Amino acid sequence: MPPRPPRLPPINHKLAALAAFGVASLALFGAIQVFGDPSAAGPKRVIELAPGDAAAETAPRIDFSDAIGGESMSVYDLSELPPYESEVGEIGVDGELRVAVVETPEAAAARAPGRPLVRAPIAGLTERGPNGPLPIIGVDGRTPAQAYARPFTRDPNRPMIAIVIGGLGFNARATQQAIDELPPEVTLSFVPYVADLQTWVDRARARGHEVLLELPMEPFDPEADDTGPQALLSTLSAQQNITRLELLLSRSSGYFGVTNYQGARFAASAQASQPITQALQRRGLAFISSGIGQRTALSTEAARANLPNTAADRIIDARRDAEAIDEQLLNLEALALQNQSAIGAGFAYPVTMEQVSRWARDIEQRGYQLAPASAVLNARQRR
Repeated sequence: MPPRPPRLPPINHKLAALAAFGVASLALFGAIQVFGDPSAAGPKRVIELAPGDAAAETAPRIDFSDAIGGESMSVYDLSELPPYESEVGEIGVDGELRVAVVETPEAAAARAPGRPLVRAPIAGLTERGPNGPLPIIGVDGRTPAQAYARPFTRDPNRPMIAIVIGGLGFNARATQQAIDELPPEVTLSFVPYVADLQTWVDRARARGHEVLLELPMEPFDPEADDTGPQALLSTLSAQQNITRLELLLSRSSGYFGVTNYQGARFAASAQASQPITQALQRRGLAFISSGIGQRTALSTEAARANLPNTAADRIIDARRDAEAIDEQLLNLEALALQNQSAIGAGFAYPVTMEQVSRWARDIEQRGYQLAPASAVLNARQRR
């Protein structure tokens, strides 16, 4: 008869439960040390997601509560996200993970030609108007013309040529093509009647383009040229035109100046032009005229008001033909050689954008510098 196996001691269920609780507590404590307690106040730790080579370790960190709404943070749709090396995230009080894109200097340099401009509106450069935000000069004297212009470093050995492409906003395909395919130095001007104007302005600035707002003005033939319900008219009182001007200016933020749409009749009236140029100067904007002549009552009143202003030298697509556009671009080069700078204006026609893109590819090889319109205006003002 085999020996009976030894009997196990009786199990104390209380002791077993206490032991299990202790093991679970130790495991929970270890997890909190590693991952942080999501129920406690404040962010627990900063984590890196797919970091590049030491990018996140050397990148400056900023608290999200300080960054939101600040000038240093750009906001993108996922489709518009610029190239990046890594992300840095943090767990907030609510337990949610927020992620910020971190660039290395190499990544920033790689996309420098289309570097996004600061998101509008910039704090301190707008006031509340009856129809929306209106541009103002900051308390430190900084103007919207300065703040929203594309930064530019001039090469003194190369004449500057600026191109302004206008009529943007109504045709979504043409507008997106202008934003995406034209060099970022090309200035884009937008129609104020567009419903989603601020979205287009934001997209343009995110691609590096500075922006002008078009002011519809009275033409010589209103029946042939429709300028819309808020056009500035020579027959209106000064207050009526100012009311229309402020409504147009409040349509978006982020433009460094304005340009005319039509306006040959309005530009011939000093009485109508004076209050408009004075109002634009008080708001710290610039004015670039197009297609109404170099010397008008409007340009004279702009000079008297000390409003930064200049005029486009050529309409490059008066004839909507590739060869004609190329000829006008060559004329701009000749004018730039003679006068150190030139400005060409055109519309968002497919042929115009295609010819400008081709012409701009090797502009530096021909000895010129493609410049934003604001840079040419500033250079002319200093002369």
